[in-house]
Amino acid sequence: MKTITLIAIFFAATLTSSAQITSKYTGLGVKACKTIEATADEGGSYRGLCPGVGGYKLEAIEGDLRQSINVIDPKKKKHELNLWSISGGFSSLGEQAEWRMKGKTPIALIVRYNVSENPEDSSKLTSYLVVIKLTKETVCVTDALKPTRSHNNEARKAADKAATRPCLAS
Repeated sequence: MKTITLIAIFFAATLTSSAQITSKYTGLGVKACKTIEATADEGGSYRGLCPGVGGYKLEAIEGDLRQSINVIDPKKKKHELNLWSISGGFSSLGEQAEWRMKGKTPIALIVRYNVSENPEDSSKLTSYLVVIKLTKETVCVTDALKPTRSHNNEARKAADKAATRPCLAS
């Protein structure tokens, strides 16, 4: 009887540890991404291919002093996230992307999105954490979280449940 109980406990512990969600980080800055296109005309534009995990890649884009990312899935399909729909102000991406992983499979993505929302003082930024779900059927933004004391933890909790959440309108 003790042997069966020990086997059951070991099996339950193995299942729990294999379902653990972890984080991996990749760069979104100019140094981490390969420039595909860049112009200085009319305020400039930029498009760069950034590293990802699990067959995903990210495309950083900028135009009119606003940035966004597109997710390129393992099948090479591009998913436009249109982060500028979160807020119309001038914007910039954070320096890294946080991939939420279940084993070796990415299930969600978290990126920092800094937006100038104060017309009187453009140096004041709102630093959103944007949560993107990654499923075989859908890649989209599910949450755009404004800063709080537990901002990072809230974003990770939202990311870990992103697969069951609806997409935000873009």
